[in-house]
Amino acid sequence: RFASDSAEYQILRDWIAADMPADADSTPRLVRLDVTPAAITLLEPQRSTPLNATATFSDGSKRDVTTLAVLESSDPAVRISADGTVTFGDSQSSRQTSVTVRYLNQQATARVEFVPARPGFEFTAPAAANSIDSLVFAQLKRLQINPSPVCDDTTFLRRVYLDVTGRLPTVSQTHEFLDSTAANKRSALIDRLLTSPEFVDFQSLRWADLLRVEVKTLDTKGVEVFYHWIHDSIATGKPLNQFAAEIISARGSTYTDPPSNFYRALRTPEERAESAAQVFLGVRLQCAKCHNHPFDHWTQDDYYGWTNFFARVDYKIIENNRRDTNDKHEFDGEQIVFMKEEGNVKNPTTGKTAGLRYLGDGDNAASDDKSADRLQQLALWLGLPDNHRFATTQANRIWFQLLGQGIVDPIDDFRSTNPPSNPELLDAITKEFIANGYRVRDLMRLILNSQTYQLSSEPNETNRDDATSFSHAIPHRLTAEQTIDAISQVLDVSAKFGGYPDGTRAVQLTGVRNGGHRYSRPEVGDRFLALFGKPSRLLTCECERTGETTLAQTMEMVSGELITELLNDRGNRVAASLQSNETATQFIDNLWWTALSRSPTQDESTAMLSHLANSRDPKSALQDIAWSVLNSNEFLLRR
Repeated sequence: RFASDSAEYQILRDWIAADMPADADSTPRLVRLDVTPAAITLLEPQRSTPLNATATFSDGSKRDVTTLAVLESSDPAVRISADGTVTFGDSQSSRQTSVTVRYLNQQATARVEFVPARPGFEFTAPAAANSIDSLVFAQLKRLQINPSPVCDDTTFLRRVYLDVTGRLPTVSQTHEFLDSTAANKRSALIDRLLTSPEFVDFQSLRWADLLRVEVKTLDTKGVEVFYHWIHDSIATGKPLNQFAAEIISARGSTYTDPPSNFYRALRTPEERAESAAQVFLGVRLQCAKCHNHPFDHWTQDDYYGWTNFFARVDYKIIENNRRDTNDKHEFDGEQIVFMKEEGNVKNPTTGKTAGLRYLGDGDNAASDDKSADRLQQLALWLGLPDNHRFATTQANRIWFQLLGQGIVDPIDDFRSTNPPSNPELLDAITKEFIANGYRVRDLMRLILNSQTYQLSSEPNETNRDDATSFSHAIPHRLTAEQTIDAISQVLDVSAKFGGYPDGTRAVQLTGVRNGGHRYSRPEVGDRFLALFGKPSRLLTCECERTGETTLAQTMEMVSGELITELLNDRGNRVAASLQSNETATQFIDNLWWTALSRSPTQDESTAMLSHLANSRDPKSALQDIAWSVLNSNEFLLRR
């Protein structure tokens, strides 16, 4: 495993020869690990740089441990030698990597950037609108990447409606915005959307996904009361730290105390601990259950100390009318969530009762006051202004919702081996979030008004390969709910969802599918949502929602039951046009404005009118035109 003349070989050999003694109590302990340089930018032709790891021990001594440490790059294409030299290969694009250095129980991170030779490069960027742009553009300038220009009004309009409300703008809203000559019309629109009922619906959907609002574990009434509590909290602008604290400290009837449903879905201390850590602190703690975390600094002591906060949660089942008596995870009836007076988890490594430990950034030990309520103690800690881990996680989540990419990504996987792509930016929006009282709308307003958010998705030669520095918008597919709602809006007919009245939009559904009719055959809208990645809400993880494209989705858009049913509906846009005095040109124009927020080009109009003229069946021809728009990339993508 080691060369016989290496330091590693000698250390192990000497230890074995001495009969493998344990460290004496007086042996200095590792207290800190530093890596230098902590940040460096390499300019071609320089493609490599040495990193040095220095360990500091409890007696104040320091030691170079570079060759004994483990160095890992977040970019697999970047090589790191045994002596700590980081090398970028033959890359011709700007790259940045985070190198995690691990030695014993300590970790440190270095940021290493590579910039290829770009003779005559001149940095050009839109004028910064706020602090976000200053920090994003500073990084881009350092990497010699020019951001794309700001997008046009049509692109911005469609983008901001989809991101903030989950739906497309109406034709009248589009014309009102595009016809306006006001200098502040974008910021005015942002303010209006952030106070709209549609914003509340869309945010409620996102939190219902994360908090597992689904009928199998909560039952129909539990879903309704929990969802409406989430909806009311967002509508009233409840600060996010208060929102989280009320969930963590919840107890009482799952019918009259809505946030107690969070615990109804999580039946063991471990499930509660892991879910709360992931959704509120961005920590995937599962690995530390059986051993110290291999890619982060969390230990088994941290895992069981955090889990012990949730050890005394218990349930009084008033009734359970479940249909499947063999399914112990199905509940149908009221439950009371309460805190027992006793109850602890044991650390299996020591066999002793675990203490109480927060998952913070400093000293995490918590006092175990026998008279204190553990969940209320935890809820208080969660919302403290100096608890940057909670604030950072939620600020990053908000950034992800609007930009489609987290500064830390995945957004619920904060660890030393997955550092932020722009640490200064993440720190800035975290401080902004705290300073504004953890109010989601305030942080969203700052982000939405930035030039960074409003950049075009058209790349240039310098930013074409950039996917992490926010130099241009990255097109992505609409979510399942956005897609079906947009199709319904364009065709002017509602999709059907089981258990919900006609006209209900997909983003307004309280549960996963079929309302309270879990065992009935799903309606066409329910099947479409499942096919296009709507999560089942069985995990407390953003990753449960999938945006992956499949052949089945393609076939659904081409000739599936939803498209077929809505195109043939007797009350849709096509039928209304045929029954009115609307001309073919007017139909095409209205369709384009509804679906794409623009008028058709001359070539598009000519092609569509030619298709109509050559068709023997006007209805079929109009359906063809609508179908072609619904299957276009411009319609299906947020750009």
